[in-house]
Amino acid sequence: MRIDRSLKSATFLQRLNRFAIAVHLEGERAPVHLPNSGRLHELLTPGRPTLVAPASAGKRRTVGDAAFMLGPNGWVSVDARLPGRLLAEAVTEGALDELASYRVVRLEPPAPDERDTRLDLLLERPGGRALVETKSVTLVEGGTALFPDAPTGRGRRHLVRLAAARGAGYEAYVVFVVQRLDAHRFAPHRRADPDFARALVEAAAAGVRVLAVACEVEPPEIRIVRRLPVALEG
Repeated sequence: MRIDRSLKSATFLQRLNRFAIAVHLEGERAPVHLPNSGRLHELLTPGRPTLVAPASAGKRRTVGDAAFMLGPNGWVSVDARLPGRLLAEAVTEGALDELASYRVVRLEPPAPDERDTRLDLLLERPGGRALVETKSVTLVEGGTALFPDAPTGRGRRHLVRLAAARGAGYEAYVVFVVQRLDAHRFAPHRRADPDFARALVEAAAAGVRVLAVACEVEPPEIRIVRRLPVALEG
């Protein structure tokens, strides 16, 4: 996937609120939209090199979107809106063996029997359909990618809906998309949200398949390149 808007180099200064940061851009302090509600403590440190995608259209209080930040081992995509599209691209290209037999039917399908909840992908292959929820992962500690970095009731609800989808006859997947390349495995972040970690184990026991993938990030491009082993317990 290529970020089509031209990127501008900036330096992170401070977080303003949940979805906005201040950066030094083109000689001035400027507000930038942060498309990620995570805490991002390991990335949001003063002086961090940041790449900003200019605002696409419309009247906005911010001058653009934070797209990439430079981590200790390379660029990290901080846009939490991308994983569903990244996975759809990987499925279409046959880049993941586990999903190679599927085709993408729809983005953001409603969960079965619950129209107010949407998941990320509806996939189809001969003999069945699959519902998929993706999660954006940016935190890596000691080579282990961790999710979430803050409590997520929404994430737990998605796992419940995926388990319900299994009961309704769908295959179900939760895919943790690590938007950086320096991870060697994935695990739920028990310190940040023990309830999510338990819910993930329960969902897996109910037949929800848990996958994790790492991305190669070379601005302005990002793509899924490999599977990561998943450690659900301990």
